[in-house]
Amino acid sequence: MRYLHTMLRVKDLDASLDFFCNKLGLEEQRRHEVPQGRFTLIFLAPPGQPDAQVELTYNWDPEDYDGGRNFGHLAYEVDDIYALCQKLMDEGVTINRPPRDGHMAFVRSPDNISVELLQKGGALPPAEPWASMENTGEW
Repeated sequence: MRYLHTMLRVKDLDASLDFFCNKLGLEEQRRHEVPQGRFTLIFLAPPGQPDAQVELTYNWDPEDYDGGRNFGHLAYEVDDIYALCQKLMDEGVTINRPPRDGHMAFVRSPDNISVELLQKGGALPPAEPWASMENTGEW
């Protein structure tokens, strides 16, 4: 397993970029605009540390984030998403978003913190029982 990033939802993209880049010194690694979802993802990292990323998620439609909803999730790259999800499920961990596509899953910690699992090297072929599983909750 390899740490990928931590996601934070931000209300004011310009103010957040000023804080993280100009004040803290993080550098923009990449940006992804998603018009159909009406959001922007910006990945930042300290100079020389591209593997220590923070993902800023900016939703284009205004939204108040109460109850810690501005903290999104931790993300880890895994060698075999199906095997890990099966192990976690067997150990009683809730799979909120099963790896139906062989690429991504979300699980919850005991404190309801979302953890995103991403398949290393691209998606695995869809496989049962995952391909037909439903989400068990919001991630």
